[in-house]
Amino acid sequence: MKKQTISPGGTVDGVVELPGDKSISHRYAILAALAEGASEISNYASAVDCHSTLECFRRLGIEIESKDAHVRISGKGLDGLRQPRKVLDAENSGSTMRMLAGVLAGQSFVSTITGDESLRRRPMRRVIDPLRQMGAEIRSREGDRAPLEIHGGKLHAIDYAPPTPSAQVKSAILLAGLYADGVTTVRESVCTRDHTELALREFGAKVEGSRGTIHIHPRPKLAARKLTVPGDLSTAVFLIGATLVLPGSSLMLRNVGLNPTRARVLDFLISIGAPVRIATVQMRDGELAGDVSVRHGALEGGSISGAQVAEMIDELPMLAALGPFTEKGIEIHDAQELRVKESDRIATLAAGLRQMGARVEEFQDGMRVEGRSSGKLRGAKIDPHGDHRIAMALSVAALGAEGESVIRDADCVGVSFPQFFETLDRLRGAESR
Repeated sequence: MKKQTISPGGTVDGVVELPGDKSISHRYAILAALAEGASEISNYASAVDCHSTLECFRRLGIEIESKDAHVRISGKGLDGLRQPRKVLDAENSGSTMRMLAGVLAGQSFVSTITGDESLRRRPMRRVIDPLRQMGAEIRSREGDRAPLEIHGGKLHAIDYAPPTPSAQVKSAILLAGLYADGVTTVRESVCTRDHTELALREFGAKVEGSRGTIHIHPRPKLAARKLTVPGDLSTAVFLIGATLVLPGSSLMLRNVGLNPTRARVLDFLISIGAPVRIATVQMRDGELAGDVSVRHGALEGGSISGAQVAEMIDELPMLAALGPFTEKGIEIHDAQELRVKESDRIATLAAGLRQMGARVEEFQDGMRVEGRSSGKLRGAKIDPHGDHRIAMALSVAALGAEGESVIRDADCVGVSFPQFFETLDRLRGAESR
């Protein structure tokens, strides 16, 4: 279990091209495996989660070559997967488990998918219920926990409104809809990230609908593609946070994904005073990307609730950790979803910030982190409870503390951004170690 010491101070200065977007990489890999022919994916995410998806498809009989950030996947069509000899292991990846469940529901064989201790604690009923409605037989531990034993077969089209907004649940239903007997519809009360819909269209599926209502037509012939994954905006937020914490800092992020269903975090940062600028925006493979520049600036603070939560769910830990560096603090509501992530992110983040001297009020659905008037943070020994986003968010907060901080289990950042500490060192002239 690696520990990482964070020394405060210094400045962030430089240009970074980030690893590929985690969410998009998952989806490209899944659809490439279901397409006919060899797809090539450039700038595939370095995140461990995305390589869990690749390994699951290898066990399902798909030939995959991976070198650095380039992946070649030899797809066998919608019916080309074979029954795995071993249990499929999603490790820590909820995206892998939930989306792959949708694919496995339409197969003619039985398969089991599990994960690490953290993933086995996470609720799966939200994906189990709609897939059962479509005709899949799914057995689970304690009613809604992994491992999931999925008896695939002929699926029925459904018209489904997820009770909790979730891009992963929506994606599982749409992927299962590829195997259904008619047009499957998902209706969202809050529009979640639309990477699945965009990727399905790129591979040749017929996807229709207006904002909030998506229709997927069954049994398309998916065609292999050459695709480039844009940089991960959810990863970029941690480097943006470091720039905003350290006076005199300036950062340029190249080729960052700017999908409108993901970029609301930049709108929020701008609204609280962050000097963020976007340039050279272009469309590639159905996704928007561009360069993002940010400078240190005075932050006013603000509140996040309602539809904003679903639009910024992965960025909320970093935004909350900026609270002590704002004038009025950061307040978050309607974010109960954070309690069933890799950790209880509300409790874990609140505990870590309090250890550093921040004033934090915890709610069932969020938290309030007081602003700079409550005093300067101090260095502390932090336990992120194996949660990559908590580890990175508290590391950024530690940059603005008095005294060194130690992050326990720092290797957990590999789930989404293995190069995080290395990149932060480079941008700060190796101030941390």
